[in-house]
Amino acid sequence: MSKVRVAVDIGGTFTDICILDEATNTLRVQKVPSTRDPIDAALEGIAKAGVNLADITLFSHGTTVATNALIQRNLPHAAVVCTEGFRDVIEIGNSTKADLWDAYQDNPPPYIRRRDRLTIRERTSAAGVVERSIDEAEARELAAKLRKRGYRAVAICFMNAFANGENERALKAVLEAELPGVAVTTSSEVLPEIFEHERFSTTVVNAVLQPVVGDYARRLQDRLAAGGYDSDVLLLHSGGGVMTPKSTDRQAARLASSGIAAGAIANRYIGQLCGYPNVIGFDMGGTSTDVSLAWQGELLTTRDWYIEYGHPICFPSIDIKTIGAGGGSIAWIDEAGSLRNGPQSAGSDPGPACYGRGGEEPANTDANLVLGRLGAGLAGGDLGLDVARARAAIDMRVARPLGMNVEAAAQAILRVANANMADAVRLVSIMRGYDPRDFALVAFGGAGALHGAAIAADLAIPKVIVPPHPGVTSAMGCLLVDIRHDLLSTYLVDSAVADAADIEREFRVLEDEARERLAHEGVAEASMVLTRSIDMRYGGQWRSLTVPVLRPFTNVAAAVEDFGAAHQREYNYRRNGAVVEIFRLNLTAIGVTPKAEFARHAPGGAMPAPRSTRSVTFDEGIQETPIFWREDLPAGVAFAGPAVVEQFDATTLVPPGARAEVDAWLNIVITV
Repeated sequence: MSKVRVAVDIGGTFTDICILDEATNTLRVQKVPSTRDPIDAALEGIAKAGVNLADITLFSHGTTVATNALIQRNLPHAAVVCTEGFRDVIEIGNSTKADLWDAYQDNPPPYIRRRDRLTIRERTSAAGVVERSIDEAEARELAAKLRKRGYRAVAICFMNAFANGENERALKAVLEAELPGVAVTTSSEVLPEIFEHERFSTTVVNAVLQPVVGDYARRLQDRLAAGGYDSDVLLLHSGGGVMTPKSTDRQAARLASSGIAAGAIANRYIGQLCGYPNVIGFDMGGTSTDVSLAWQGELLTTRDWYIEYGHPICFPSIDIKTIGAGGGSIAWIDEAGSLRNGPQSAGSDPGPACYGRGGEEPANTDANLVLGRLGAGLAGGDLGLDVARARAAIDMRVARPLGMNVEAAAQAILRVANANMADAVRLVSIMRGYDPRDFALVAFGGAGALHGAAIAADLAIPKVIVPPHPGVTSAMGCLLVDIRHDLLSTYLVDSAVADAADIEREFRVLEDEARERLAHEGVAEASMVLTRSIDMRYGGQWRSLTVPVLRPFTNVAAAVEDFGAAHQREYNYRRNGAVVEIFRLNLTAIGVTPKAEFARHAPGGAMPAPRSTRSVTFDEGIQETPIFWREDLPAGVAFAGPAVVEQFDATTLVPPGARAEVDAWLNIVITV
């Protein structure tokens, strides 16, 4: 058998496997239900696809293990050690909450309880001068207390450690010597940045995830190795790159949005492939919908993200909006008698009512089945769908309470779901100054192609692109990424007195660390790509803008001019002559990995006859609709809606009035 690259994306309902044959550049997919231990589903899917682990040259993986651990609070017994007097920084936060006007709502509690937050006497000034060093006897006494309580992880968070981490390093050395096997994390290593709440919070998340992610990565690596795989597992992280298990100790928190980043990467790639630099990714799965945006070929990123509000994770991350709307999202009626959809989900067990596994609540999948938009099975027929159970659930829970027939209730369920998802698209586009009419919508995930045209019509998006394997597109995104690390150094100085030579020295320190990390992960020097940027802001401002700079750095004035142009572009004004401060130095370290290359197909095939027809309910009424099989549609063919295109991993709906065409990469491009 030829060598293959394998990508695995584990979702709440299904585990998706994407297999690229290196000899032919052909792509195969597999889909299996997710399991309690995610590794079991991954290996089951690979075996079901007939792939020998010894034939895999690259294994890339997006995982929800870290995300689920935070949401479910399934975390190891962990402690915080902080400067005396600052025990409650992570609880006080920044005095905001998700809904500022709700007096009855509190932020979720910290991941580490107050009884597990200990203090030690030390002091470092804001200028980085150590005014009180760690007392070794006190440190050993603290270590004895930590040992007695049986902690598996410790986060060290000292005030002003961003300016000088000497005291944190000194305590870490004592704790590692006294507490073998305990994961010790310092804030000066994780996020050497001013603003103590953000730094402390990110360090705490990193600490509590370190044992969870580390154990998972090691077990996965060992089980793959036992089957013959002899390379590193590549784990997708929030910044859109991958890391090896060797890096999880230092940056475990970056895996907190691992599972959803792959879809955004695939969204950008598909847009570029089809000639659309502006694309909105619409990834609708079984439990949630993830929306991302790429403008001029670049994904939007953020440092302000979290799994639970009030506990920020400040590593750079692809900016993705996630809402509880998926194929398994449950339709329900609130106390005021209004129809709602989600965020509750039937998941994969018991699943929507039509799965026949005991679920009694109507889900979006049930509504699509009742309206004829779905066939009799999912995953190539492995999962049969029971339309009678779907009708009964909708009738009992929605139709009767609202005085509707079952079909009208099913349409109402989908209208509410579509409205929720359209709002999520507005949040990443219109609310940030981007006009959806300037974009194409890439619809993927198990249910994205069913709803994509309706979302596009609601927002006046002219084109919908449905990838060849929409149900496993997120897994495909794992084949398109490099090893990546983002390093930073707080550097607070007025640009008018900044010394370019000193800034160059700081960048070189970051570059040395970056090369060390990449070499540790087996990246050759020739495959390392290092890019620099500086965060700058006007004097008196809090938020900053990132400005790319060249190597070597020699001209502060040129960077200030670039900042003014960026501020003009972002906010439509600039303040010539105003004080500009340098805030932070950033370095992105890339270890280039082999990329997937997908086969291009010559157009010219004939439009096939539909395999069957069935009655499908649209807003325009019931229409007898042709049913095509995706593999029957060659490059270059075009057809008008209404039509349904079925395949192993998804179903595509082309509504009346829309027109679809298959391009050279076998994407279905729908003109709405």
